[in-house]
Order: sequence, then C-alpha cells, then structure tokens
Amino acid sequence: MATAERDYYEILGVERGAPDADIKRAFRKLARELHPDVSEAPDAEERFREAAEAYEVLSDPERRATYDRYGREGLRGRGFAPADFDLGHLSDIFGAFFGESLFGQPTRRGGPARGGDVAVTAEISLADAFTGISVLVPTRVARTCETCNGNGAAPGTVPTTCDRCGGAGRVQHVSQSVFGQFVRTGTCPRCEGAGRVVETPCETCDGLGRTLHDRSLSIDVPAGIADGQRIRVRGEGHAGDLGGPVGDVFVQVRVLPAPGLERDGDDLHTEVELTMTQAALGTSVSVPGPAGEVEVEIPAGTQPGAVEVLRGQGMPSLEGRRRGNLHVHAVVHIPRRLDDEQRAVVEQLDELLGHEPYRHEGEDDGGFFRRLRNHFH
Repeated sequence: MATAERDYYEILGVERGAPDADIKRAFRKLARELHPDVSEAPDAEERFREAAEAYEVLSDPERRATYDRYGREGLRGRGFAPADFDLGHLSDIFGAFFGESLFGQPTRRGGPARGGDVAVTAEISLADAFTGISVLVPTRVARTCETCNGNGAAPGTVPTTCDRCGGAGRVQHVSQSVFGQFVRTGTCPRCEGAGRVVETPCETCDGLGRTLHDRSLSIDVPAGIADGQRIRVRGEGHAGDLGGPVGDVFVQVRVLPAPGLERDGDDLHTEVELTMTQAALGTSVSVPGPAGEVEVEIPAGTQPGAVEVLRGQGMPSLEGRRRGNLHVHAVVHIPRRLDDEQRAVVEQLDELLGHEPYRHEGEDDGGFFRRLRNHFH
C-alpha cells in the first residue's frame, strides 16, 4: 500500500526544481504503467491516485509554490482537496490534464473543451520587485468568433452530427487474427474527433469558431517576487471550444540583476571596499540597496571579510510578514607599494601599536595555542 504522506517529487520520481515538461513526462510514464490493460498490480489504482494527486499539485504554479514552502499542511490550509479519479477512464483523465491521449495524440470531443493557456514574460528591475509594480504584457489570444458565436458555421447554418461516428468523435476497427478478435479505437477521420461536421464554414474564422486578438494585459506583480516565478491570471487565455471555459495566462517574471547586489531569497548581499586605514579607524560609506543608496557605519577595527547586517533592509517576503536583511561584506585593501617615507611611517606605527590593538576582545595574553602548549609541559 502506498504511503499517503510521501513526497510528491518522490512519487513522480523527479527532482525538486524539475521543469514542467519533466513533471508531465513522469506522470505520463507512471499512468501508462498503471493502466488496467497493462498492470496487474493489486495497488495499481491506489498508486495512480497518488501520482495524479502529485501531478495535480506540481503542475499548478501556485499550488507547487505553496507545497514547496509549507508542505501538505499548507495545501490543506488553503482548501486543496485531491480530485477523485477513476482508473478505468484513464484516457479521459489524460484529456483533462493534457488535452491529449495517453500516447500523446490530441484529443477532441464533441462537447465543450477548455481553452489553452498562454505563456508570456515580463521583465522588471530589482527596485520594482522591491516595491511591487503593475506592468502591461502583450498577449495574442483566441476569442470566440462573434460572427458564428463559436460554432464555426456560417450564419443561418448549424453544424451537423458526424454520420461516421454518430457524434462520438471516435470509431472502432475490428480485425481478426490467429490470436482472436482485436478491437482498435481511434479518432474519427471524418470529423477529426469533434463529433460534428461544419458543412458551410464561417468566413470570419474559417470554421474554427475562434479568432486571434492582440491585447495588452495589466499584471499586478507583488512586492518580493523572485526571478523566474510565475503569476497565474485566470480566465485570460484562449477561449474554449463550444462554450468551454477560457484558459489562463501564465506570466513568468524576470527580475533583472541590480549592479552591486546579489539576491539570496529575501536577503541581499553587497560588498564595500575599504582602505586599511578606513577599516582601522571606521568610516561611513554608501552601498547599493534595493531602492537606492543606503548609508552604512563601518565600525573601527573592521576585519577583512567582516559582514555588517542591516536588519530589514532586504527584500519583502511574498507573504508580507517580514523583510530580509542587507549583508554588507567588507573588502579591506592593503597597500601593495610603499615609498621610503611611507614605509618609515608604517614601521613607526607598527612599533607604536605593538600587539595589544590586534587582540580580539576576551583573548588573554597567552593565546589559545600557547595555553595549549603550556598545558602539556
């Protein structure tokens, strides 16, 4: 019996971060293996339900993001309930998921069908990601033809039921062999799976029932979004067939890198270059931040590689409960070339300082290694 709380990625056999194509391929492979005509395993139906639930979550960008961050409890908290699937209707399930059969062939039906999704890209700056922004993205979508109202037939005419398949969209071929009778089911060649025939096509849409339109879609990009994340806009994709639901638009957000800043989740990292004397004496410097320059106080005695953390100066969280931090990394430059006068000054300073100013706070005179040696002698 399959474990109810197994990791969705483990169920499909893909790595976290796997692209959508790999997730789709993995689910198709599992579903073929669990098909009732192939698998004799007693737990085939349960395993299929498990794989279908995993695909249902990981193929949806919003659900996948919730699952990656909060696990199944997060999905339950947002009202997710797995769909109920019948293994005996596996081909119909594939049509609902992919718009194609188990083996990749397009499926068409006489009834309403959901419209396709549209993928677009929006580029924004890191400053825009910090504050959130509304952007316009161009899309080209299919809309229901206004002339024929989507049925594909010229005004005054209507589509007729296909006389080859009786409106089923599929036909059966029976053949005999030495092994017995074989029945093969395939797409009807007369109506190409639609179950209906348009004798007089609409001139506006050439019988397709839909026409293409260019439009700009306003997208609200939330503050804190990361590079590569997608925003789903429901009901703005291609129109469905025969009054079917409209598809969605998926906007992939590209956050352009900001000079001098590296992002790590909600945290930001930058470097500040200091001279030896600046690090020793302390100074005030400006560093790049997500919304502009930020003043940073560098304390006296700053060591190479030291990090000043500015709390709450990073990127906002998408959940809106906190902000990340801005990490300022110190790069201390030591003089490479000194003339005689400069060398004399540095040597004089070295004699004046001695070793005391170099000690860390709390370190005794002996030092760790000297104390260790004394312990064994």
